[in-house]
Amino acid sequence: MTELPELYFRVRENGAFVFRVDTENRMRRIDMDQIAVVNVRNGEIKAHGSREVSDAERAKIEAWLEARRATLHARELDDIERTIDRLNLTANWAQQSATPDELDQVADRLLLAMHDLRSVLVRKKSQAAKASGDDED
Repeated sequence: MTELPELYFRVRENGAFVFRVDTENRMRRIDMDQIAVVNVRNGEIKAHGSREVSDAERAKIEAWLEARRATLHARELDDIERTIDRLNLTANWAQQSATPDELDQVADRLLLAMHDLRSVLVRKKSQAAKASGDDED
């Protein structure tokens, strides 16, 4: 068996539960002791119960947090790229194979969602253009 890490991160919606991994016991079984909870959004690391997190463990948790944020950011961008693909496939579906009943089921919601997205994108691009124009003065 390969060497186990000192810490195990059980991912949850907004972070992770952090466990100390121990195989140094009589039975050679894996014991996991929860030592902390990590919040990805605000970077908070809270010791669990009366547990103490060592400086070395805190450094490993912070490294995991940085890597996790990078992973989530990459996934978010990939999701956007997939959304662009889905929009193109949806346009193709609507043009070539959707029945009038199928279009009727989704058209209004799809148009509202696209209108909302367009409004947000136009506003953000306008704000960015104004901000970059302010920098040139």
